Amino acid sequence: MAEIIQFNHRAMATFFEVRIAGQERTYAAQAAQAAFDLLDMLESHLSRFRAGSCIAQIAQLAPGERTRLSEPAFACLEIAKKMELATLGAFSVAAAAMQTQAEQPHWSLHSGELSIQCESGKLSFDLGAVGKGFALDRMAELLLSWDCPSFLLVAGGSSIFAGASPEQTAGWSCGLGDDNAPQRFSLSHASLSGSGLAVKGSHILDPRTGLAARRNRRAWALANTAAESDALSTAAMVLTRQELEEVLAQNPSWLCFLETDTGNRPIGSRPLPPKA
Repeated sequence: MAEIIQFNHRAMATFFEVRIAGQERTYAAQAAQAAFDLLDMLESHLSRFRAGSCIAQIAQLAPGERTRLSEPAFACLEIAKKMELATLGAFSVAAAAMQTQAEQPHWSLHSGELSIQCESGKLSFDLGAVGKGFALDRMAELLLSWDCPSFLLVAGGSSIFAGASPEQTAGWSCGLGDDNAPQRFSLSHASLSGSGLAVKGSHILDPRTGLAARRNRRAWALANTAAESDALSTAAMVLTRQELEEVLAQNPSWLCFLETDTGNRPIGSRPLPPKA
């Protein structure tokens, strides 16, 4: 089995890990540092806590106003808009705005000029449920450009992106839960994200009502990209079982797991990855 080298970095209020297999240690360290440099750049564009970030500037828009965005900010919001539509509105980067506004704000993107327009309300965006996944996807692209195809990227333990399998393995061992979780899969070329209330309490809101998420247990989502799995795991905390089945029927590349008294139950038609 090829040596796996791990590197750590703090960003986006959590710890990120880059694990690389099949590369010489010095080269792997250089590739990981390039990925972390990219991560820091992305945080400067996506964090609502950075005064000069695109997300902070969006919050200053009045209805009818628009502003140009950086390419990463526009691309991330484009995915967020797609996931809002795909999840029947159960995922929204503007969900937190419901705590201070009677209705969700409305906004539109203009791809020709990479801009966003505020249609109504105050655009108080929180990209926490998609931004980390988006960063993992961009980091994965960079590692591939460095000819490092076998990698595992981890964002705070709640989202992972697995590249090609290390030699002589079926994939990267990833669990539904903490490192000692009994239900584990061998992942490759896929992302797994989890959402729950154990760490931060009732912080997940239903964007459609402004009320706390209906599900009081954990949910996980498997998808081809980390941005999708990140957003989908949050939506799975909000959607009814019937709604979730409808969403997954329309998106066969997605799979969800819902925690129950008898274990984690898979929902969706995507085949289960091999057990680790």
